[in-house]
Order: sequence, then C-alpha cells, then structure tokens
Amino acid sequence: MKAKLSTLIYILLTVSCVASKAQQKTEKPNIIFIFADDWGYGDISAHGSTWIETPHIDKMISEGMDFADFTVNSPVCSPSRVAVMTGQFPARQSIHQHFQGWKAHKKRGMPDWMDPNGMSFPREFQKAGYVTGHFGKWHLGWRAKDAPIESDYGYDEFATFNGSKTINIPKGGSVGVDYAEDFIKRHKDKPFFINLWLHEAHTAHYPQERFMDQFGNLDEQKQVYASIIAEGDEAVGRIMKLLEDLDLDENTLVVFSTDNGPEWEGSEKEKLHKGDVENGVEGLGKYYSVGETGGLKGQKRSLFSGGIRVPFVAKWPKVIPAGVEDKTSAVTAVDLLPTFFEAAGIQMPTDYQPDGESMMSAFKGKGLERTKPIFWEWRGGNNKDYTWPTLGVQDGDYKLVVDVSGDKYELFNIKNDWKEDNNLAEKNPEKAKELLTLVNNWKASLPTEPQENCLSIVRNKTGKSAKKKNKQKGNKKQNN
Repeated sequence: MKAKLSTLIYILLTVSCVASKAQQKTEKPNIIFIFADDWGYGDISAHGSTWIETPHIDKMISEGMDFADFTVNSPVCSPSRVAVMTGQFPARQSIHQHFQGWKAHKKRGMPDWMDPNGMSFPREFQKAGYVTGHFGKWHLGWRAKDAPIESDYGYDEFATFNGSKTINIPKGGSVGVDYAEDFIKRHKDKPFFINLWLHEAHTAHYPQERFMDQFGNLDEQKQVYASIIAEGDEAVGRIMKLLEDLDLDENTLVVFSTDNGPEWEGSEKEKLHKGDVENGVEGLGKYYSVGETGGLKGQKRSLFSGGIRVPFVAKWPKVIPAGVEDKTSAVTAVDLLPTFFEAAGIQMPTDYQPDGESMMSAFKGKGLERTKPIFWEWRGGNNKDYTWPTLGVQDGDYKLVVDVSGDKYELFNIKNDWKEDNNLAEKNPEKAKELLTLVNNWKASLPTEPQENCLSIVRNKTGKSAKKKNKQKGNKKQNN
C-alpha cells in the first residue's frame, strides 16, 4: 500500500512539474522581428500592387493585423534601426544618417557606432531568460578594429553582413533565413528572440533565376524588383511554416516591417552596382529600384510620408485578432521596444526613459491613443523635391516638416490627408507655430557632439581605444 502511495505521489509530482514547466514556457512568448530593407508601403500585393506578388505576407495579414499608420524614425537605414534597438529617437545618439566611415561620420557630427553601453533591448531579453539571435543585416556601426561586435549588444548568436565580420554572410540568397531557421530548431524549447533583418530590396540586387522566370511577363525593371520582393516574401513564409511545423506559432509574436521607403529609381547608367560582387556576380543597381509608395509623397531619404510610412504587420494568434486592418492607431518604430517588453513581461529599467509607448492595446484590437509626439531628424542631401525637410514632428492629427533654415515648413492633417497633399501652414498658422515650437525645443534638447565611447581610435588620439573604454565603463557600472 505504501509503495502504491509513493508511486502515486511520484506521478503527481512529475505531472505537476511538467505542467509547471509548460506554464512557464507559455508565459514567455517567442518574438521574431523581420525587418526588410527599402520597401515602400505599396510593395505588398495586399496594399494594392498590381504587379508585385507577396502571398506569404498577404497570408500573415489575413491571420494577423495590418497597420496603415506605422512610421519609422528615419528615412534611411542606420538611424531607423537604432530607433528599434534603443526605443529612442536616433538623434539622441547623434545618429542622423547611415554609418559609412569615420571621415564621413566626423563631417556629419556622428559617432562611429551605436552606443554599446546604452539601451539595447536584446540585452534585456537575455536578462529575462531569453536566448537571442540576430541574422542578416546589421549596419549599426562602422567596421573599425576597435568597434563593438554584435554580441556586445546582447546577442547569444549572430551572423550578419554590414556587421563586424565575426560571422560574415552574403547579402544575396536569404542566407540569414537559413541561420534563423537553424536557431529556432535548436532553441524551440526555450523562449527566444530573433532579429531577422533581410537584405531585400536594397541594392545591390541579386535576383534568383526561379523568380526571374516567374515574373518573365514584366518589363526588365519590374521583373528584377518583383523577383527581389518575392525572395523577401518567401523568407517570411519560411519562418511562418517552420513555426507551424514545430507547433510554436500559437506562442510566437511575429512582426514584419521595413526600415524606410523605397529607393529612388536610378538611370540606365546604374544598371550595375559597381563594387558589390557575390559569388563572382556583380549585383544590379538602382535602375531596378522601382518600388511603390502606394501613392504617398516622397521616397527613401524623405521625411514625407513615402519615406517613413511603411508596411507593418503583426501576428500573434493568442493576442492579435485575425484579418484586422488598423487605420487609426499612430504607431512608430520606437514603440517596438516597450511593446516587446510588455509582451515578454520585462520591466523597463528604472534609469531608462523610452521615447515610444507600448502598442499592445492596438495589438489586442483596442487601438492606441497616442500620448507622445513623434520626432524626426534627417541631415541628408536636399537636392530633390522631397528631400528638403530636415526636421519633422507628428502630434495628434497633425504633422509638420521643416527645412534646415527653419523658415520653410509644411503642415498636414494626416488623419484626413495621409498622402500629405494639402499644406495647411497658411490656413492654420496657430497649429503650425505650435508644432514648430515643439520640434525646435526637441532639437535644442539633443546632444551637439557624439559620445566619446562611440568614437574609433582612428580619430580618437588619446591612446586608449574606445573598445577598452567601453569595457572599463561597463565594469564600473557593474561595480556600482
């Protein structure tokens, strides 16, 4: 009798332990953020494209939520990605153009890399028991010898291009997806976070023959571009299918977006992207960059809607209602960090202040009543009709863009005029002045010099490398 009782108690304890582990697993959702490159709002067939085909993203939209009013926080790559990683506007780190090289950075008043001692949300996920991975594009710094590497920002595993070259992968062929799939298979029994940052549709283009055959009915430019978008769409489908095969889809939040609007179309002289060679093949150039903004004004490098309003799709079966288009919630890239934190049950560090706010209420179908303004700074060229704004602010239903002098500005009611066709600055001077004061005050609060620990030894002549300074600063923080 005692033996039977002991056996029963053992079974009950075992079942209880298994149930407890299962409960712990479900309490922490997996999170995958897929970030494409240079896609316009109209580069998705579900958004009205008549020649681009994105069946996998369309399926994700039908099973999740499609946000019509999502903006990134820069019209170019690096600062847009800094906003995601830090939950703060990139101008807080003097990052307002893409990382290129120390001479260009010095001229632009920029650092040489994103601050490794500041907020980097993957590091917070590590602390919360997640295993973290970053695969695909990096471009959060310059490849200096003393630069931080990806693991310094909180990644357990990584394989990147435009990164540290620690594990360097080619841009073409969706190699980053291969790494992400392997990562998911090996860590399927743990909560994981993945940044999967695709190369498509940035130049250089490396279209695959099977996609070129699929779109052989299109003209040359559209054929190449549709093939590139199809490769990115397939990457989304591969991840979704793997999650279903491993029975992970119910407990995984997947977000798809892109870092800025589509590239400007180049001339016939730019059919090749000189200097970019993969497997002996020279990549194709901007002549084939014919992305669509869905009728929005401006493209990449513009603070008008076509440069910063981009696709944003989220799927999480346990939380996000299926087949919903949210046309009213104004959400932006710095909102991702507080959203991911809330989804994972991670507390915001007490010494950190995000510029964004969680969009979880919108994910649950309840919408988001935004309480914080959205700011932009862009210090690129202003030689095109749509690239003259250097500052922007969105507050409530209104958005203002301002040129470098501060004398030229335009005001839009984005609730009624999301394509920004009607400048209301003269009709509503009070609102224009209000937003002009708001954005100027924000500008005045920004640093005027990049942080010293984010400068390479190449231009820092003190004799101590920035990497050593970062390490010493980190040790000091730990000791405190």
